[in-house]
Amino acid sequence: MTDVVIPDDLAAAMRGARRVVALTGAGVSAESGVPTFRDAQTGLWARYDPAQLATPEAFRADPELVWRWYLWRRDLTRTAEPNPGHVALARLQDLVDELVLVTQNVDGLHARAGSRGVLELHGNIMRTVCFRCGIEDGRELNLDGGVPRCGACDGMLRPDVVWFGEPLPMDALTRAAEAARVADLFLSIGTSSLVYPAAGLPYEALTAGVPVVEINPAPTALSARATWALRGPSGSVLPRLVAVLASEPT
Repeated sequence: MTDVVIPDDLAAAMRGARRVVALTGAGVSAESGVPTFRDAQTGLWARYDPAQLATPEAFRADPELVWRWYLWRRDLTRTAEPNPGHVALARLQDLVDELVLVTQNVDGLHARAGSRGVLELHGNIMRTVCFRCGIEDGRELNLDGGVPRCGACDGMLRPDVVWFGEPLPMDALTRAAEAARVADLFLSIGTSSLVYPAAGLPYEALTAGVPVVEINPAPTALSARATWALRGPSGSVLPRLVAVLASEPT
């Protein structure tokens, strides 16, 4: 377990918090072996720019190429397991009156760890929807018969993720922002704090007077503004933080 010490005033804030918001980023998934968006460009995919694959225009131009990349990434995701950070957040949900868990990750590991009602700002790579009508398709897909088509409208099916140039789901973003403003404590975990609009959520909290805890191995753009900045991997720091809340030895 990390040697990060939980300050007494943070421990007190944790014990007094009834409504908590947690925002997680790529660092949390990386600890489970899920490559970050850029790090996924290895092997056969090293010559491709991910920003040129994850767009509606790229999908229209070469849907089979885009699907082959996403199916490869799905296989990587399937082999990953929730890490202690995921598990600690799932446990935290049972220790406070309300935990709103907001993630920028698309791997579904929070739900697999037991978290409920996760707000997935960037979608979920394991889900499939129709590019035309938006209906979800639960079939296991392959490209043996070409690009899969929607059973309802015959449109092309696509991964249920937010691509460059597409808006985030407004309902999830609105709920996350509203929760940030009325929380007792906001946790920013494993995120670079650079990708907006998600990166704006801790500032929403700070503006409303909500204390913010940053958990990240390295400083970020948020660090100077955070109420507490804990340096270390989330898989080590979060279990310690939750143990403090549960009044367990650390």
